Amino acid sequence: MNLESFPKHGRFGEFGGKYVPETLNAALTELEDFYEKAKKDKRFQARLRYLFAEYAGRPTPLYLAENLTKKYGGAKIYLKREDLLHGGAHKINNAIGQALLAKSMGKERIIAETGAGQHGVATAMACAALGLKCEVYMGAEDMERQRLNVVRMKILGARVNPVLSGTKTLKDAINEALRDWVTNVNTTHYLIGSVVGPHPFPMIVRDFQSVIGKEIKRQSLSKLGRLPEAVVACVGGGSNAAGSFYPFIDSQVRLVGVEAGGLGLSSGKHAASLSAGEPGVIHGMKTFVMQDADGQISTTHSVSAGLDYPGVGPEHSFWKDIKRVEYTIATDGQAVDALLELSELEGIIPALESSHALYIATTIASKMPSRKSLVVTLSGRGDKDVDIVMQQPQVASKLGTNS
Repeated sequence: MNLESFPKHGRFGEFGGKYVPETLNAALTELEDFYEKAKKDKRFQARLRYLFAEYAGRPTPLYLAENLTKKYGGAKIYLKREDLLHGGAHKINNAIGQALLAKSMGKERIIAETGAGQHGVATAMACAALGLKCEVYMGAEDMERQRLNVVRMKILGARVNPVLSGTKTLKDAINEALRDWVTNVNTTHYLIGSVVGPHPFPMIVRDFQSVIGKEIKRQSLSKLGRLPEAVVACVGGGSNAAGSFYPFIDSQVRLVGVEAGGLGLSSGKHAASLSAGEPGVIHGMKTFVMQDADGQISTTHSVSAGLDYPGVGPEHSFWKDIKRVEYTIATDGQAVDALLELSELEGIIPALESSHALYIATTIASKMPSRKSLVVTLSGRGDKDVDIVMQQPQVASKLGTNS
């Protein structure tokens, strides 16, 4: 089976699909048709490559974390530095791609949802660069947790709409964005931020983010003379992980996705859909979902605003189902510890999302021979998380902020 040929008929095995109102079917078909043409359009692809290189700052480095490697004494740990991109995260890859696609479709207005704010910032940047109107939906709780990114979006010219319903987080922001799109589908493109939603969104976002994995492949062959033994990435909706993993799917490289373990699976306060959820339908797709006995979406928890989504991209569900990718968790405390460790040892403050992957990556690397290599995708930088990190007990004690 050539796994890179998926999706078939809008599905990854039993997952994916289009569970949407009839009014959106035509828009989704139009989007898929334009995307298929754009993939073969040399001018579109040339413009995309130009924006990736000259605007976003690609390629990003594959950096050997020597001090971190020395501490754990196992495999060499390489960091794929998506944190160095314009805007500070991998989100700009997809934002540029979809904004360029929307412009080619004649759409003048872009809407987006955001949790940690990085996708909202990236969308606002892409829209400003391409001359498009931008509105972002963000849960009121996330707006409080990520005030810096709210200010950045507004400075960039975007309108930020607070979402006061439900848990006031990412799930509810997506709900509001979908409602907006249904109402304004003729003039508006919904620039979805992860590999989630109805087909063709999971495929489109994965493809735009696959630049990460393609670069890891090329850079590993150049630096190591071979592919790495493992690639590790955090998983919320799962776009940075899908982008990192997809070019390796048909290889023998070990792939590990790390979900938000929150306060631990037994506590019920986590966002580990693949580790503790069940198949269900959310936001127009069938995938693994956090839900109660009645099939209602469960409340999630994570120290990271970007990982507290109660579902996951359907392709991740498929990869779990066929056992091609391993999925595990890191808790809030473990992620914060990993953030502090990388900051002190390498002078790099990672995003809390990325810190979940870092914790598991060091655990895996420590059990591997020193001749082996592991890559962890550093999906974003941690400036946005400083206020949250300062509130954590181990940090308050360390920095003396609890006195």
